[in-house]
Amino acid sequence: MLGSLLFSLIVSFFGTSLINDILTQIIAPKIDGAAFSLVGAFSFLSFLFFFLLIFFFLTRHIVRQVRTLADGLMAIAKGDLHYRVPLPGQDELGEVAQNINYMAEQLQSMMKRERQIETSKMELITHVSHDLRTPLTSIIGYLNLLKNDDYHDLDEHKRYIHNAFNKTQQMKKLIDDLFEYTRLTSGDANPTFRKIDLNSLLEQIIIEFEPIAQEHSLTVKKNWEQQPLFAHVDVEKLVRAIDNLLMNALKFSLKPGEFTVRLAEHGHFIEFAVENWGSPVTKEQEKLLFERFYKAEPSRRDRDVPSGAGLGLSIANYIVELHGGRIGLKHANGHFTFFIELPKAAQITKYNGSDEFI
Repeated sequence: MLGSLLFSLIVSFFGTSLINDILTQIIAPKIDGAAFSLVGAFSFLSFLFFFLLIFFFLTRHIVRQVRTLADGLMAIAKGDLHYRVPLPGQDELGEVAQNINYMAEQLQSMMKRERQIETSKMELITHVSHDLRTPLTSIIGYLNLLKNDDYHDLDEHKRYIHNAFNKTQQMKKLIDDLFEYTRLTSGDANPTFRKIDLNSLLEQIIIEFEPIAQEHSLTVKKNWEQQPLFAHVDVEKLVRAIDNLLMNALKFSLKPGEFTVRLAEHGHFIEFAVENWGSPVTKEQEKLLFERFYKAEPSRRDRDVPSGAGLGLSIANYIVELHGGRIGLKHANGHFTFFIELPKAAQITKYNGSDEFI
């Protein structure tokens, strides 16, 4: 633009000077004050005419590009975030067009994330409402039976109380899972890492878990060396993740049967794994197992174990990522191996999508 302005001024100046010289030679014999005024006025008009003509000729493509940029901005402002401004070149206007397109991409990405967040909120409300309503309805039903003395004997009375209590425990687990999930995904986890012996920790977890497994005709097989294996972890959260994997094996193992718990060291990582046999799943189901609210097919579910909200593996996934580790599944013909890989050193990721600490 500046070059066009300078070029127009220079060409107009020399063109006007040439015309002024010609006119002066023509009217020189008859020169007087009025003639000089006429020549001056004509020279000024000639200069203005040439300048505007040349400047318009040189800048007409720039004006078209600016108009294209303005139309693009108006289209984006009206909500058409799929619109992209054509790139006019590699000059300044081309850079402006690139910035406009980048802005549109960022706005489109932000709008997509906002819609996903809104959809997630609605899914959260829907799933939680459904999962809480089922045990709550049962509790109300049992309490009405007890309130109206609608039972035949003391055994039936005890059974109603026992069933109502089990439903309250199911509701508590659902609420605890929801609270833990929202805390992890909101970035307010605030982990406290310290160096512990994972061997001793896992031994304690299995001792507490074995009676529960035996009630469901399952045997826990331990497979790790009896020697200290240290890592920096948040004990409470890691216990939650391990317990979720154990409960998953408890629900979906073939019964009677057994599942194996392994702990081993691989270089800078420590691997914890749970192996069990269950009903096979498809590749599509494998990909969904760690998604929130995903529940296994009824054919795979143990009817004696209260169902959760489908957050167990998702919570374990967030906890492992919080530790800078990795969680996964290996599956072949009904043989499942859920594993957790944790770094021995404090390699921690604060899971909020942006902040990382190494």
